[in-house]
Amino acid sequence: MQTFFGMILGALLLGCGVYVYDSMQTSSVANGEVATANRTIVNWDVAKADWDALRDRAHKDWVRISSK
Repeated sequence: MQTFFGMILGALLLGCGVYVYDSMQTSSVANGEVATANRTIVNWDVAKADWDALRDRAHKDWVRISSK
């Protein structure tokens, strides 16, 4: 149980850390030549689209399974 909790906590910390790093990279230098050199780690638009697709599919599958 401790190992499972550690993996979940580590994934959450990694995700939060990457989000903070990316937000610091783009907030102060998001224009000019510096913006091309300091790119973000995650393409958040693509990640949101993938998350929405996963959530919609899970909802549709849940409705299909629960209606039986």
